[in-house]
Amino acid sequence: MKVTIEMDMTPQEARAFMGLPDVAPIQTKMLEEMQQRMRAAFDAGDPDGMMKAWMPLGGAEAFGKFQKMMWDSAAAMGKKDGK
Repeated sequence: MKVTIEMDMTPQEARAFMGLPDVAPIQTKMLEEMQQRMRAAFDAGDPDGMMKAWMPLGGAEAFGKFQKMMWDSAAAMGKKDGK
């Protein structure tokens, strides 16, 4: 036996039906705060500040660490192949 149920509802209604929280107010507040940080960094002409506003989890430092990790991985692979 196969049963098909079709429900016509909005994403908000589906989240409420499944018991998921409404994160829209939190998302709106976070977006407003990010825009304020970006505006302040842009007005100050601070490129590092803008990077931190765009990437709040470390900014340019995080990108540098990621880049170093990629270079180190590539170098390790080259050593493994060359033995």
